[in-house]
Parts: sequence; structure tokens; C-alpha cells
Amino acid sequence: MSTDTMNDANVHTFDARGVARRFRHSAIFGAIGVLRSGETMRFVNDHDPLPLISQLRERLGENLTVTYRQRDPGAIVIDFGITGLPAE
Repeated sequence: MSTDTMNDANVHTFDARGVARRFRHSAIFGAIGVLRSGETMRFVNDHDPLPLISQLRERLGENLTVTYRQRDPGAIVIDFGITGLPAE
């Protein structure tokens, strides 16, 4: 995994591997829901969460960016970014 933004204050790591499967989607929705424009959630998982990505795109539309940082079997790292939301 590239570490070029690991120390960036706008990148927040969410390691889903440590969250019980039945709680994962709710926890992820909650974490994404508190991000501000310009912030990124670096999502770490053991599988490619295609259904989750579809659900996030339905909720956030054009405000969500999805960038795969690593896409190897058993090791998935995705940057979910938030853009274009009104400032708080």
C-alpha cells in the first residue's frame, strides 16, 4: 500500500477487518457520514466491497470518489473521498 498520504490530516483509516461483519456496513456509513469535503476515508478490507460501493454511490452520488490503492486478493485498500458538500 502506498503511504504517500498516510500522515495527511485529511486521510482517516478505517480497517474493516476488525469490525464484526454484521456491523460493518453501518459502521462504514457512519464513518463516511461524518467526513467533510476534502477528507478521505482509507478503507482496508479483506475482500472487494462492490455492493458497499454501489450503496455509497446511491447515497452520495457525485460527492463520492472511489480510488483503489491496492486491489490484491485478501488485501483491498480504497480511498473514499468526499467532495462538493457544503462547508459546515
